Amino acid sequence: MNNIPFLSLKDVTALHGAEIEAAVSRVVEGGWYLQGSENERFEKHYADYIGSPYCIGCANGLDALIWIFRAYVELGVMKPGDEVIVPANTYIATILAITENGLTPVLVEPKAETLEMDEDLIEARISERTRAICIVHLYGRLAYSEKIGALCRKYGLKLVEDNAQAHGCRLADGRKTGSLGDAAGHSFYPGKNLGALGDGGAVTTNDPELAAAVRALANYGSQKKYVFKYTGRNSRLDEIQAAVLDVKLKYLDADNAHRKEIARYYYEHIRNASVNLPERLSDEANAYHLFPILCERRDALQAFLKEKGIGTVIHYPIPPHKQECYRAWNGMSLPITEYIAEHELSLPIGPTITLEEAAQVVEAVNAF
Repeated sequence: MNNIPFLSLKDVTALHGAEIEAAVSRVVEGGWYLQGSENERFEKHYADYIGSPYCIGCANGLDALIWIFRAYVELGVMKPGDEVIVPANTYIATILAITENGLTPVLVEPKAETLEMDEDLIEARISERTRAICIVHLYGRLAYSEKIGALCRKYGLKLVEDNAQAHGCRLADGRKTGSLGDAAGHSFYPGKNLGALGDGGAVTTNDPELAAAVRALANYGSQKKYVFKYTGRNSRLDEIQAAVLDVKLKYLDADNAHRKEIARYYYEHIRNASVNLPERLSDEANAYHLFPILCERRDALQAFLKEKGIGTVIHYPIPPHKQECYRAWNGMSLPITEYIAEHELSLPIGPTITLEEAAQVVEAVNAF
């Protein structure tokens, strides 16, 4: 049996290595490394792909979310102390972006079978201070529902998407995540479905005023050289990353199709009473950034798979409300979120794993 890494970034890059090298060389030889034609090209292509009229590249996915909420504060849509409803089961960046802007996260439990925020619990958490619902398409799984959209319309709330893990995820009508709400943050961290060769991120939105504010905030607060409307920061996508992303964007749907083939094999062949798979979504509704499973003896399973040469990762062992940085929340009881944190394990999935390797993973999981 071959050793099967959780994800080999070297192999992922090699899939389109010649094009990526040519793109990097073009930038290096061109001598323009920030805010140039590569950014313009990628922003246009990614906006077209997502289905949003505006795309603004920035330094990383956390910044993308920070600038969305900061722009709403600068535009007077939100103010410090206002509340944002957000899933309790998420990577901490989603929460950090809210608290960074003096806003108050209202944590809502997921459904155990979907791992995404429970739409039936949201309305009871809406107060007179609620200004937005932030959904997270965690693991690549569609988190949007018509009920969530209807709640935003009913209460006049902004719908913000954390689309860091779901590039290429779609609704049945073809609309892509990242275009479903008022604004969306995207991460191009190397391990993502659309990954750069370093950090990178973007905001997509249908709101021209928000887009202009985000672009300024990520460029020191400047809309015109040496003129500063906001107290912003330096948070720009560099030309090399934009060029690399533009190459990889062409192959995103094909790479996602391969992920779905691997996921289909897992769903159809994993047969172990101690392993639970999350509810299977339709193919378009899951970009399969990750393939999470739940196991009562998670740590033992991880060790067993490691002995077999199979790499796995836990996403995420400590939920946000149990982190020291949010110690005021440490006494909160969120049992479903805590159960997921204690039992989740992600199996290898990506554009380079073969079906033969997936079969080895299944054989090992079933043997546990």
